[in-house]
Amino acid sequence: MNRRNVGTGYELRAAQKLQAEGYEILEHSYRTRTGEIDLIAREGGTLVFIEVKYRSGTAYGSSLEAVDLRKQNRIRRTALYYMTLHGYDPDSTPVRFDVAGFDGERFTLVKGAF
Repeated sequence: MNRRNVGTGYELRAAQKLQAEGYEILEHSYRTRTGEIDLIAREGGTLVFIEVKYRSGTAYGSSLEAVDLRKQNRIRRTALYYMTLHGYDPDSTPVRFDVAGFDGERFTLVKGAF
């Protein structure tokens, strides 16, 4: 199985877990020229952009550590593009950036990660 298929599988698992916690999933694997966002959801009145990361082991750090500043900035730009395209006002729409991590089979969700 290639890395994209593995990533897609974990994105689907994360979406299921988030739905069980009350998130409404709006988009899977949202891609533009500026970047990609794994999941876009709504939790209550908040628009949530979620990065999903998987690590099979800890040799290269935890899954949550993989979301560096460069990746965060790319996600922010893509989120702004999504909001503009879908008619969300960036000044009045509550927005949050979460990171969902799988380290082996252990799932961790960090709300408001950046």
